Amino acid sequence: MEIVHTAADLRRALEGARATVFVPTMGNLHEGHLSLVREGLRRGGPVVVSIFVNRLQFLPHEDFDRYPRTLADDAAKLASVSPDVLVFAPDEREMYPEPQSFKVVPDPALADILEGAFRPGFFTGVATVVAKLFGLVQPRVAVFGKKDYQQLMVIRRMVQQLAMPIEIVGADTARAGDGLALSSRNGFLRPEERSEAPALAAALDRIARQIRAGGRDIPAIEAEAVAGIAARGWAVDYVTVRRRFDLLPPSQDEIGTPECLVALAAARLGATRLIDNVEI
Repeated sequence: MEIVHTAADLRRALEGARATVFVPTMGNLHEGHLSLVREGLRRGGPVVVSIFVNRLQFLPHEDFDRYPRTLADDAAKLASVSPDVLVFAPDEREMYPEPQSFKVVPDPALADILEGAFRPGFFTGVATVVAKLFGLVQPRVAVFGKKDYQQLMVIRRMVQQLAMPIEIVGADTARAGDGLALSSRNGFLRPEERSEAPALAAALDRIARQIRAGGRDIPAIEAEAVAGIAARGWAVDYVTVRRRFDLLPPSQDEIGTPECLVALAAARLGATRLIDNVEI
């Protein structure tokens, strides 16, 4: 397995490649990331995995400095999946040799709701670094996890509107045996919080069952879920049912066709903010 740290070395390693598959990450890899790599390997190759903690998508009060940097461990995990993975691990100077004054600003109708409402500017940081990585890697296919559902929608819209010749693949969320969505931030949970954490996924599953069973009063279903999670000690940012394709509230007719819906939630357990979603 090869690890490169500069754009020049990346281009040399990919010289002549016409079917590159790309998996962007911020490192601190877990089984969820590795499942994305396996999905990429099924789609051809070479497979490039980027490891870069992107300062642009962190708010001033968030955990940029404490986000784990574990390159050696990440490389070992990737090598266990395939020795043919190419790792691109640039530092900040390589990615941003000068202040990044040109940025990709997503449509506010998609990017300023849900996560964007609680983390202003987050999706501008995501879209900017992903666009820059796309320019460096020039993939045919890029794989993103559905766990970050709104991020996946933003990237798909960016690729569509900027006519980037890239197929965006949304891979199903990898979960622990108790249902908790795998996330690097799960490592911040204390033992008692880790035991409680699957309650978020359980609440979303309950919403999905209610709607599949014919439930139509979405505000009441959402309010019941919020109250149930809050009663367990969570600080809830949102629990909501939205249309999959644009994350706007569904009409009554769309509620009657639940296969076009997704339930999404974000809540804080202690000091750790978790997000999750379930396609209905």
